[in-house]
Order: sequence, then C-alpha cells, then structure tokens
Amino acid sequence: MSEPDVLVIGGGNAALCAAMTAAEAGARVRILEAAPKAYRGGNSRHTRNFRCMHDGPLGPLIESYHEEENLSDLLKVTGGKTDEVLARMVIRASEACLPWMEARGVRFQPSLSGTLSLARTNAFFLGGGKSLVNAYYRTAESLGIETFYDAKVTHLEMSEARVTSVTYERHGASHQVTPKSVVVAAGGFQGDLDWLARAWGPAARNFLIRGTPYNRGEVLADLLDQGVEQVGDPTQCHAVAIDGRAPQFDGGIVTRLDCVPFSVVVNRDGARFYDEGEDVWPKRYAIWGRLVADQPDQVAYAIIDAKSLDLFMPSVFPPIKADTLEELATKLGLPVKRTCATIAAFNAACGDVSAFRPTELDGVTTTGLMPPKTNWARLITTPPFYGYSLRPGVTFTYLGLKVDARAQCSLGNQPVTNLWAAGETMAGSILGQGYLAGFGMTIGTVFGRIAGEEAAARANHHR
Repeated sequence: MSEPDVLVIGGGNAALCAAMTAAEAGARVRILEAAPKAYRGGNSRHTRNFRCMHDGPLGPLIESYHEEENLSDLLKVTGGKTDEVLARMVIRASEACLPWMEARGVRFQPSLSGTLSLARTNAFFLGGGKSLVNAYYRTAESLGIETFYDAKVTHLEMSEARVTSVTYERHGASHQVTPKSVVVAAGGFQGDLDWLARAWGPAARNFLIRGTPYNRGEVLADLLDQGVEQVGDPTQCHAVAIDGRAPQFDGGIVTRLDCVPFSVVVNRDGARFYDEGEDVWPKRYAIWGRLVADQPDQVAYAIIDAKSLDLFMPSVFPPIKADTLEELATKLGLPVKRTCATIAAFNAACGDVSAFRPTELDGVTTTGLMPPKTNWARLITTPPFYGYSLRPGVTFTYLGLKVDARAQCSLGNQPVTNLWAAGETMAGSILGQGYLAGFGMTIGTVFGRIAGEEAAARANHHR
C-alpha cells in the first residue's frame, strides 16, 4: 500500500472538504476516521444547514444576506470574542461554497418554517447532514480517496516543526504512516467526560453530548502536549438546552428544544433565572445550554400552555401534559407552591399581546418582573399545560488548534510546515463563546477547502 501524499484525520464535513479539495489538486489522499462506517461523519451527521452570505437569491436562499449583517450576527452571539479577520474571511468565502457543495453531490431544500426563520440566512441540506456526509463520501470514493474506518490516531510524531509520522490503531493493531502533509479535522474533546469535568468541574458529568462519542480530543491533546499553539477556552463550547430524556451521546438534532421563547423556564426550585425572550431563537438558543449548566443539578424545566404547542419544532420526545399547573409541577417533580407562584407572578406582569409575532422580535414584554421576558410574553393560562425537562447538550468544545488564514498550525512563532487544521478542532478562533446557527458548518467548509488546497500544494511540491 503506497503512502498518501495528504493524510486527513477525521471523517466529518471539514475533513471531507479537505480530502476532496486535495484529491482534486492531484494528491493521493487517505482519511482516518475513528468511527465505524455506520457512524462516520462526526457531528456533521446531525447538522441541517450552513450559514451563507449572498448578495441576492442563491439556491434555496431568498433575498440577500450581506457580509456586515452576517458579521454583526456573529459578534452579537460571541460578545466580540472572535478573530474578525478570520471571521470575515469565512463569511466572504461562504457564498462560493454553496455551488461548490452542489457540484459534489449535496442537495438543498427550502428552509424550515416556524421559529427558525432562516430562509434568508441558512441553506438547508435535503436529507440533513447524513445525506451531505454520504454525498461527500461518494464523491471521495470517485476521486480515489482511501477511507480507513475504526482508525484511531494516537500520536503525531514531530521534529523541527514538521510532522514526520502518524500512528494509529486499527483492527487491534498499531500502524504508522509518513504522509507529506497532514490535515487535522478531528473535532473537539466533548466525548471525553473526564476532560469536560477537568475543565468545568464535576457538574460536567451531568451534561449530555449531542453528537458523536468518537470526538474525544486525542489528537488535540497530543498536539497541545507537544507545544502546538492553542486557541479558545476549555470551558467554552456550543451547548444548547436539549430534552432531559436524551441519551448520553449521539442524540442529535431531534433532541433539541425550541420552545424556550414561548415558555416560562424554571430551575428545580421553581424559580425563573433568565429572559426567555431575549432574541430570536437562531441567535440565542446556544446560550441556554450554559444557562442550564449553571443551575442546581444542571437541569431546568420549560412550561407552556396550549396556545404555544404548535409554534416550535418539537423534541422527538412528547411533552409532559397536565390539565392544571399544579398537576404539571407534580409530574415534573417541581415544588408545586413555588412553581405556581412563579407562573402567577409572570402572568401578572404580562400586558397587551396584540403585537404578538412568533417568528420575529415583537416587543411583547413583561412589566415589573425580574428577570423580564422581553418578547413573546403571553399569559400561561390555557389548558392543557405542557412541560419539558432541559439539560445542557454539548455539541462541540472551543479549545482547539490556532491557525492562520491559510489554516496552518504553528509551534511557538514557527509554522508547522506540513500541518493544517479545519472544522471544530480550530473553530475556537472564530467562536470565542456562544454560537450562531449553521456557522460551524460554514467554518468547516471554508477552512476544509483551504487546508486541502494548502496540504496538496505542499505535497505536490515535495514529490
């Protein structure tokens, strides 16, 4: 078996974009995917869309979504904790990504309706992320790319700021490969609960991991231990509030709860703790994982009434239903008197709801309530009543490899001459905190293409 020119570590969107780009540039490419074939694709299997700048209608996208608005949306959710140069680069490059994706087998569909309201900003994949992953693997195979599944990378040997060999385990044996170029696209460390607990404290053991259990950070840790430059905060991550009944790993998008804007959210003591109506859902949903993580037992409960049941995309699990608030509190295991008092105080603070608009900021707010609910504040009085338990659902962590605009990693002030990174393993450069719906896929696609191009150029030069 001949040695590859370019070795891609990881098997999700960023890895595949890098592999295809490198192969199209004439390089021999091999992918090492830690997961078995049935679970290939990392977190990309669970995605639905990517955020895309465009100056006019483009594919399924309507109207326009310009660079400055896209950047403003990003800065709002990250609180300014982003590398603006890299962020602008990703945003500008995203427009060309959509036709590039279509040319490699990805198909799109009109956006979902309801609270997401993304028809202008996000392009949805027909068949979701699994279809995107499968389309890319078919294209990769047609390009002659080798894919090794169940291939867990354990070490990248480095000498004089260059990767000299890569060791991986497969089928119970250890293997070593000496590629000319290496692209790391192996995700974050969220699958390692011990690492999460070291970063967050013992509470992290109550977190649920929305995506693949195979992103355990072994490659990231190996490189950081050797002094490769890092970026991001280990306590920052893309964490959303998901259904508390979700599995520990791999529950995916179907366990997400979009009901928060129309809810009263209380902790286990029956007390509200944050403005449920702060902003439209795609811009603010990612903060709720961290908010719930800060509550006792890392759990919260969303309560709605019959008026709101059809206004959001439901979880795969049905809500808890009751004819009275007292009965609902009992079924949820909440203190009945305190919970009912919280709902009563909320109802007393609600006013005129004639301006209620479920898909946009409507200014329907509470008065004299702390914390306030600044949009979509309607009485919760119409039976039956419904409740969902909420738990922090971690998608990916933001501690990663620092890269430059060419996706290259560095050791001190010196570039690692044949090492590039793409996707969630470097996204912390742009996502310092918070999350913007669909932007992780945008980062992975743009940086995957850059990393593949750069890796192939070096490999072809050193043949």
